[in-house]
Amino acid sequence: MESSFAMTTLIFLGAAIIMVPLVRKLGLSSVVGYILGGIIIGPFVLKLTGNEADNIMHATEFGVVMLLFLVGLELEPKKFWGMRKKIVGLGLAQVVLTTVLLFAIFSWANWRTDQAITIAICFSLSSTAIVLQTLQEKNIFNTVAGEASFSTLLLQDIAVIPILALLPIIANYKPKEETVGTLFLQRFPEWVQSFSVILGVVILIILGRYVFVPFLRYVSKSGMNELLTASSLFLVLGVSELMIVVGLSPALGAFIAGVMLANSEFRHELESHIDPFKSLLLAVFFVSVGSTINFNVIIQDPIFIFGTAAAVLIVKFIVLFGIGKFHKMTNDQNFLYAFALSQVGEFAFVLLNYSSNLYLVEPVFHSQMLAVVAITMFATPFLLILNERFIAPNFNIKLSEDKEEDSLHQDIEQRKIIIVGFGHFGSTVGRLLRANKLKPTILDHDSNRVRILREYGFKVYYGDARRLQMLKTAGAEHADILVLCLDKPEDNLYISEMAKENFPNLKIFVRAKNRNDAFTFINNGIENIYRETLGTAVNMAVDILQNTGMRKYAARRMAKRFTLIDKEVTRKLAKSKISDDFTFTTKDALERESELLALDNLNFDDKKFQENEEEDLEN
Repeated sequence: MESSFAMTTLIFLGAAIIMVPLVRKLGLSSVVGYILGGIIIGPFVLKLTGNEADNIMHATEFGVVMLLFLVGLELEPKKFWGMRKKIVGLGLAQVVLTTVLLFAIFSWANWRTDQAITIAICFSLSSTAIVLQTLQEKNIFNTVAGEASFSTLLLQDIAVIPILALLPIIANYKPKEETVGTLFLQRFPEWVQSFSVILGVVILIILGRYVFVPFLRYVSKSGMNELLTASSLFLVLGVSELMIVVGLSPALGAFIAGVMLANSEFRHELESHIDPFKSLLLAVFFVSVGSTINFNVIIQDPIFIFGTAAAVLIVKFIVLFGIGKFHKMTNDQNFLYAFALSQVGEFAFVLLNYSSNLYLVEPVFHSQMLAVVAITMFATPFLLILNERFIAPNFNIKLSEDKEEDSLHQDIEQRKIIIVGFGHFGSTVGRLLRANKLKPTILDHDSNRVRILREYGFKVYYGDARRLQMLKTAGAEHADILVLCLDKPEDNLYISEMAKENFPNLKIFVRAKNRNDAFTFINNGIENIYRETLGTAVNMAVDILQNTGMRKYAARRMAKRFTLIDKEVTRKLAKSKISDDFTFTTKDALERESELLALDNLNFDDKKFQENEEEDLEN
């Protein structure tokens, strides 16, 4: 069993690795590549999936849980509360209207009443995995359509809970085997069972405030990244199991837990640890979706299956577009919103299997409906390409309404500067920026320092910036400036090299402890180097000169000349540092500095000094 499961997993991963680069070259979404890979290895083509495909699909559904957790980390509680009207207004209207219209169509097609209402409810839900993955890939999550899509999906995830309770009532059937969550809730009075959602949310709020953050602080003190990775997975798994126990959707629980941790100092660290697992599980999940498409069933009645899939896509598009119009979305955003959510979601697999156990759908009909779900999911990336290439260009596209544009602009402004290391050097830089109304994102690897600085209002996060994923989650891909202020020069050098390779548009400012460090950074192409010993030593010399009787202006002018000469000479010496005559060259340079300072006619342009002095006086 274990070897079969391992081999099937290997095949699924191989399909993803081979197919995704191919479809990306064609300009298609990665989701298309995953599903195509699943179709190729599935029972209709190569027949490589074996008997463990269903188990893998169930396991990889946890990727959706991780995705919701990461989305929650990006959404602060205040913003989440501010979206409550959108969540209820958009999401509830979509689920109710879609269910009513689909039920009417299925009833008109002479489906059994219980089947019609069951399938209509199942098909009213959209795919959280596909939609959010697509929004993130296209970088349109913060658009009007992106926020509307997210609000609708969130309500749909909440709706899964009452739907699971409703299906047995439709079937007039009580399962012999109760779920763990149901058994747990049966120990409480009925009024407690009715408020399971509220109970679960309250539990998560308490845990998020009094347990999660102290727990992560305790683990971070060990200084071991592998323990933080284990802790991140432990939190998500634990919250998911807790939600199952109280009868809630694990995806919804993970989302709420993410929201509770959105303001904590561990936000970016959690993101960087969870994201690789989320991406891998979602990839295999999409491959498994492709492998579940039963082409034998489709061939037997293609008109019925494709007709049903088309009807579902059209009805959901009309409902979503109408809701968008009612909420006064612009046409470009409305088309994006309607096309993005027109498919049937991954929860339909769960609900259809549950309906089959309740005898609401027969085995053959069950297979046909699963095929309809997979077809609509596969069609979504192509519908979005259709919108992007042929519909959207006809409108004056704007990312969001004025108010939301301002909010997004402010958020981007706050992320433009990233400071790595907030010790005595980095905190000086950060304080000066903060005094000038700039709010950089700050990363530090000392959990105690992070906690103290956050208490004083600094936007500091715990994280190891030597990891590429950590820089990405901190916003390096969209930032303008990276400031490296770590104590260890080798760490600053490592991060600068990694940043130059992965974020070529990022401007790097780096701390150097001495001239030797500066040599290394210069030879690695870093232009903005700040030697911490240079400024303090020069300032001390200026004070000494003033105490000897030199006028303040003259001492300051001499210090500025010395600093500029020193920087210029350092850059010239950097190339000769590795040569055999380094000692002689350095000695010669020091003598040259003394000679230049003693002469009135320096080799540097005095206009440059004058411009700098006038600029300083103006500031």
